[in-house]
Amino acid sequence: MKPGMVPPPLGEESQTVVLPPGWQSYLSPQGRRYYVNTATNETTWERPSTSPGIPASPGPHRSSLPPTVNGYHVAGTPAHPPETAHMSVRKSTGDSQNLGSSSPSKKQSKENTITINCVTFPHPDTMLEQQLLKPTEWSYCDYFWADKKDPQGNGTVAGFELLLQKQLKGKQMQKEMSEFIRERIKIEEEYAKNLAKLSQNSLAAQEEGSLGEAWAQVKKSLADEAEVHLKFSAKLHSEVEKPLMNFRENFKKDMKKCDHHIADLRKQLVSRYAAVEKARKALTERQRDLEMKTQQLEIKLSNKTEEDIKKARRKSTQAGDDLMRCVDLYNQAQSKWFEEMVTTTLELERLEVERVEMIRQHLCQYTQLRHETDMFNQSTVEPVDQLLRKVDPAKDRELWVREHKTGNIRPVDMEI
Repeated sequence: MKPGMVPPPLGEESQTVVLPPGWQSYLSPQGRRYYVNTATNETTWERPSTSPGIPASPGPHRSSLPPTVNGYHVAGTPAHPPETAHMSVRKSTGDSQNLGSSSPSKKQSKENTITINCVTFPHPDTMLEQQLLKPTEWSYCDYFWADKKDPQGNGTVAGFELLLQKQLKGKQMQKEMSEFIRERIKIEEEYAKNLAKLSQNSLAAQEEGSLGEAWAQVKKSLADEAEVHLKFSAKLHSEVEKPLMNFRENFKKDMKKCDHHIADLRKQLVSRYAAVEKARKALTERQRDLEMKTQQLEIKLSNKTEEDIKKARRKSTQAGDDLMRCVDLYNQAQSKWFEEMVTTTLELERLEVERVEMIRQHLCQYTQLRHETDMFNQSTVEPVDQLLRKVDPAKDRELWVREHKTGNIRPVDMEI
């Protein structure tokens, strides 16, 4: 995986040239050396001076770059370094430091960059491999920084959007599981109602004797079973369905917080990036105008031309300042995006683990209640089994004869 970059190893210069205390030397992905103050996180393209009283570099060349991982600024490692500020006029269009020029260096820089989630990064082939934040786990915070083609191949979906879709599916699954349990409750209630009604049926109520007692117990067992299923449905509602619904509501609230927060940060990041690109174009135009006026001055000297050059230089300097300001705002937004992206992906991961575990526990509760219901159902037919084993046709016949007999057999004399 190459979602970002880490600080490159120290170059040869850092080992041979003594830098002021707190400063270190690094190489950018484009091979250009820059310097980092490890105490303040300040960066500069010019080597800091060791002479007392001399500033390390001109102020406009410094920029405080926030930390980064997975393609965002690491302390002192510009992922998209601002290489312009108060610049002197250069006639050569091949100056690699001039962001406004159309030099081959700039074209090569474009080929070495890639845009992900509206953010420009160095191309993966030109940067070192980023270490995973959780190297021993398949964690959300490490694998959803890039974009992915949609199934139709007509566009791309941001990695964070895939995470949101996963959570939305999870929320939908919770809803459907709750509906399943609700239907199960309805079945139990209707079943209990029908059992109770059947237990009151008068069919075959005239049966007598031990078989009659067993038959009466069969009907009574239906009433007992109806009560068992009513209790089962009530427990399903209180111990399974209701907790599922409550968890779903809380899950929905947590999802909204994550979604809205990251969405706002992404919009801000896109806006900052657009401002940087606009400032780059403005600087390009100002520098082109300054270069044109400088060429005019070489052709024909005049006070008016010199005044135009001064004005063009002021505008170019202002454009450079504007670009640096936009880059600084972009870096701040990018740093905030990274921090919140990591935090939010870890939160989404926690919510998913919690969702799965919660559903597992309540489905286990469902199966436990089901086992208990089967056990109670069995207990309702045990008295029936006992009475059926005691059914005795001979005893039933004796009891019936005793109650309904009309007289004993007597011999009858026949008259001749």
